[in-house]
Amino acid sequence: MTDTVVPEASPRPDIAILDRSDLVYALDMGWKDFRKAPFFGLVFSGVYVLGGLFLAFVSGGFVTQTVILALGFPLIAPFAAVGLYETSRRIEEGRPLDLYQIFGVIWNEKDRQIPWVGAIIVIYFLFYSFLAHMIFALFMGLSVMTNVTSSYEVFLTTNGLTMIGVELAVGAVLGFILFGLTVFSLPLLVDKEIDFMTAMLLSFEAVRENAGVMLLWAMVIAIYIVLAMIPAFLGLLVALPVLGHATWHLYRRALIHPGEEDKRTA
Repeated sequence: MTDTVVPEASPRPDIAILDRSDLVYALDMGWKDFRKAPFFGLVFSGVYVLGGLFLAFVSGGFVTQTVILALGFPLIAPFAAVGLYETSRRIEEGRPLDLYQIFGVIWNEKDRQIPWVGAIIVIYFLFYSFLAHMIFALFMGLSVMTNVTSSYEVFLTTNGLTMIGVELAVGAVLGFILFGLTVFSLPLLVDKEIDFMTAMLLSFEAVRENAGVMLLWAMVIAIYIVLAMIPAFLGLLVALPVLGHATWHLYRRALIHPGEEDKRTA
């Protein structure tokens, strides 16, 4: 019986201080990587687009199926991101973009730390969903007899407008916290041998140290995605891989690993 070889844990990286030029660089490299490997970008972004379209399709009455899919999707979606990060890593290192090798890396992630991140996202989603319903009940509890799906004027009342404002504020805060926990942890888990909790805390620390720049990056992502969703989600086929590749390059500049050159000075 052979013993399982446990990979040696990677040392903790240093956190760099970013500025807006790093965002410009990351977006530029994201476009370049997408143009170099459009097939992989379209395949991996297609997971998100088809998943979103399917959720929108079944939401017209099949509540149970929609909830199950909505909970399962965050477990699968990180693996599509892994494909984009692995593609960018191979382009950066000058390695061949072999279809089977890239998909092999994604398959092997099932035995590493990525599934745990997916589980955390699901728990976070459930918490936000519960909190959103609580906020709705607090402000709109006296309107329970009103069909809010057809009587939209209820949202124009003082309670309705306040509820919308609170929902948006809470959603923005919780969304940015999740963004901080995952923006660098996912590429870090692909790149190095590190546990998911350490990776997520490192990611959040890096975002905290670069709060202004990363808030701008979150806004850039939001704008890209909103604009890309306008033509029936089809713009996401380009926007998502560009942003995915760009995130890899931003990660490479944000976290400096021992023994590796600082990408900001290379």
